[in-house]
Amino acid sequence: MELSVRNVTKDFGGKRAVDHVSFTLSCGVYGLLGPNGAGKTTLMKMLVDILTPSEGEVLLDGVNIRELGAAYRDKLGYMPQEIGVYKNFSAQKFLKYIAALKGITGRAADKKIDGLLDLVGLRDAGRKKLGGFSGGMLRRVGIAQTLLNDPKILILDEPTAGLDPQERIRFRNIISELSENRIVLLSTHIVSDMEFIAGEVIIMREGGILKTGAIDHLLRKMEGKVWSALVSHEEFHRMKGQYAIGNMVQKNGGVEIRVIGPQKPPLACEPVKPILEDVFSYYFGGDV
Repeated sequence: MELSVRNVTKDFGGKRAVDHVSFTLSCGVYGLLGPNGAGKTTLMKMLVDILTPSEGEVLLDGVNIRELGAAYRDKLGYMPQEIGVYKNFSAQKFLKYIAALKGITGRAADKKIDGLLDLVGLRDAGRKKLGGFSGGMLRRVGIAQTLLNDPKILILDEPTAGLDPQERIRFRNIISELSENRIVLLSTHIVSDMEFIAGEVIIMREGGILKTGAIDHLLRKMEGKVWSALVSHEEFHRMKGQYAIGNMVQKNGGVEIRVIGPQKPPLACEPVKPILEDVFSYYFGGDV
C-alpha cells in the first residue's frame, strides 16, 4: 500500500499555503514537523479529501483519492486538531453515533467501542457526559473514534495535545503497535513524542518540504553541530540573538545551554549527542 502526494499545491486567494509538495508513504509511522503556519494542517486536510488541491493530486496505489471516494474514506482514520463532540452525549453514545456514520452498528459496534474505550483508558468513564471531560480525556475519545473503522491510513493532527506524560506513552505504544500494517502520518509540537515512534520525518517550512529522511539519518547529519556549555547570565543574554539555543537550565550560578549551529561557538563547550529537537532548532532557530 502506498499513499503518494504528487506536486500538491493549495492556494487560498492570494496566499499559497502548500507549495508543490511531493512524497510517498508506505506502511510505518511518519512525522510531520514544522512551525505554525508551515502548511501542515492544510496538507493533512488534502490527504483526507476535506480540501481539494489547487494543483497536483493524492494517489492511493496509483489511483486518485477523489476517484476512489467512499472506498478511500473506508480505509481512512482522521483526527483533527479540534475535536467536535456533543457535550450532552456520553463517550459510549458519541462513539456509537460515529460508528453508525461509518456503517458499524449493533453488537459489532458495541464490542468495538468497549475495546477502544479500554485501549485509551476510558472504560470507567464511558457512561459519563463529554461535557465533564478534561482536554486530555477528549483527545483520548478522539483517538478512539479515529480507530473505529479499523483504518489502514491514519492521519493525526496534534494527537497528543493535552495528554499527560503517562497518556502520551500509552498513545505512542498504541500507534507503534498499529503501524505494522498501516500508514500513519502524525503532526505534533511535542518533538520528543515523534522521536520515539516515527521512523521518518517530513519537515515543512512556508508551505514547502524543507527536508525528509529517517530520524537516524537526520541525527547523524547533526553530529558536530550541537554543544553543551555553562555560561554566565550575561554571556547567555549576549548569545541569545546569535545562536539557536535548544535548551537552557539554571545551574551553579550560571546557565547550562544547548547550542545548535554549523560551527563550534567561541566558548568553552563540549559536543553532545543530537536529538530530534536539535534538528528542529537547527532549521528554525530554536523556535520549537
